[in-house]
Amino acid sequence: MLLNAILLAIPVVFLIASVSLSVRAVNHGKKPRTALLTQIFACLVVGALCFITPLGVHAATGAASNGIALVGSGLAVGIAGIGGGIAVGPSASAAIGACSEDPKNFGKSIIFVALGEGIALYGLLIAILIFTRA
Repeated sequence: MLLNAILLAIPVVFLIASVSLSVRAVNHGKKPRTALLTQIFACLVVGALCFITPLGVHAATGAASNGIALVGSGLAVGIAGIGGGIAVGPSASAAIGACSEDPKNFGKSIIFVALGEGIALYGLLIAILIFTRA
């Protein structure tokens, strides 16, 4: 139990340290764009390690596990949530602007916002299907 908590805390500690070092570097004169790229690289490294390590353990022990299905369902929800957020952001602001000019546009504009939210719901549905199959 304690070992699992420690293993789960390692990526979190690494990311927090990476953020604090990036903020400190920007405060000491480093360009914000360089610090952002360094932060993105650190997140990708932590993500790759968190994805590859269970694969290695699974290959070494040969134990049956549904870890890859859990990773797949998490990716389905995460990527669909990001896509839904990208879709809803501009469409919701445009819908608010259109409704402020003419309140009759509410019905038309809410449909476009709901279509963007549907993307995230489809990702959640796929994740539920993956999770129940594993």
